Amino acid sequence: MPGSNIGFPKHVAIIMDGNGRWAKQRGQLRAIGHKAGLKTVRRIVRFASQKGITALTLYAFSSENWNRPKTEVSALMALFGYALNREVRILHKNNIKLQIIGDVSRFSHQLQKCLKIAEDLTCDNTGLVLNIAANYGGRWDIVNAGKQVMKQINQGEITLEQLDESHFSRYLSLSELPAIDLVIRTGGEYRISNFLLWQIAYAEFYFTDILWPDFDEKVFMQAIDVFQSRERRFGSIKE
Repeated sequence: MPGSNIGFPKHVAIIMDGNGRWAKQRGQLRAIGHKAGLKTVRRIVRFASQKGITALTLYAFSSENWNRPKTEVSALMALFGYALNREVRILHKNNIKLQIIGDVSRFSHQLQKCLKIAEDLTCDNTGLVLNIAANYGGRWDIVNAGKQVMKQINQGEITLEQLDESHFSRYLSLSELPAIDLVIRTGGEYRISNFLLWQIAYAEFYFTDILWPDFDEKVFMQAIDVFQSRERRFGSIKE
């Protein structure tokens, strides 16, 4: 509702930034920072589930991250596979549904297999929906949706005049979930980094200097407290 103050956010998205800098501050390899970041993911997912948040979307690997050093990318892929194999049964036990958004076709066949097994195992769970954005980019998402809509138009399923935002958005990632209410970015950067460009149109933002491995339940609640204190107008003005 325009001009309303609401309670807990239903859908939170987090840009998990700062793993590499966290490791560098400690004289360690960047891969160590990513492992520390995985521990934070576990805590935050558990916290979100306990608080009754409907959906949590985590930016794990962007389509631009392939440009990082090969050793780091390889370490990230290995960690991703390890985390899936280790955590999926815990997610399932806690009634958490896992979804992967992004172009997974670039991942190894083995990793793609792990992703499918994890999604299939948790697909009927009714608790928190955990979305992992992997090889994801907001521009890719919009272009991919556009291709699907153009295919419909070319096949005569809809006309150009019938195309509107509502129809287009059906083909974007996360279309079946509540709109994103809150975007949190750790690591002290103030940019979106090609994350969910369409879906965050009316989201509130919370930026923190805390590096992702140091992000905890207390900081998460601080972000939620700030969110709850804001008045969401959705483009309208207060009467």
